[in-house]
Amino acid sequence: MCDGAVEFREGTLPGGLPFLAFGSGPPLLALPGFGPHHRNPTGFDRTTQTRGLRPQARRFTVHLVQRRPSLAPGTTMGHLADDVATAIRGQFGGPVPVLGTSTGGSVALQLAVDHPDLVSRLVLACAAARLGEDGRRRQRVLAELTQAGEPRRAWAQLGPALAGGPVTRRLTSAMMWLAGGAMDPEDASDMLATVEAEDAFDVMARLGGVTAPTLVVAGGRDGFYSTNLFLRTARGIPDGHLLLYPRSSHMSALRHRSAQRAITTFLADEEES
Repeated sequence: MCDGAVEFREGTLPGGLPFLAFGSGPPLLALPGFGPHHRNPTGFDRTTQTRGLRPQARRFTVHLVQRRPSLAPGTTMGHLADDVATAIRGQFGGPVPVLGTSTGGSVALQLAVDHPDLVSRLVLACAAARLGEDGRRRQRVLAELTQAGEPRRAWAQLGPALAGGPVTRRLTSAMMWLAGGAMDPEDASDMLATVEAEDAFDVMARLGGVTAPTLVVAGGRDGFYSTNLFLRTARGIPDGHLLLYPRSSHMSALRHRSAQRAITTFLADEEES
């Protein structure tokens, strides 16, 4: 399949994880953020999920890997990380660099803690060792309103956590309200299981077990995490580094060209080592 100048290859990794591959070079696993579906993105959603990974696709074959569909209630972040570990062992046979964004960063960090032999280099984009309290509260409200049949309110209340300033927060909330109906899945069980898993996620006390060099890229106005959480995460990892944009939000930190250059350089260092 082709999207403009980008050619995509779709499939399923061992363990049942849908993936979308593009680019050329050695493999890079990219674990995306929170969403209503656990399937390969299409249309505008595909463009949104892959746009920020195109700089890495110039040097790597990016595998955008979704979470396993049909998650059971009680699924933990450890279970999600085990799924990725099964995929890496079955598909690549050894360690690979991993880039996790937001909720995907939670999965990636759990993977690096539980299966350090499978992660050669780690990038945590807008993610930390646990959610901040407001991030947890908003995801719980998302779950509650979704179950109550109010998807527009469910997604709109995430706006203040996603954006940085008062105007952009209002605009983002309005946009999420408008999109909420289309984002309401027929079966919300996967989304609800992921909320439950991330609500309980906390590996702050286990960061010393991460052996992969790690880059944390974050914004100081991220409503899901505090700056202190980003600092503690980077400092708790033996070879951890933090790139913080104080005026950026959860949505905007990765839009900086310098952030994309830093990520590409960091991953390329692993390729050349």
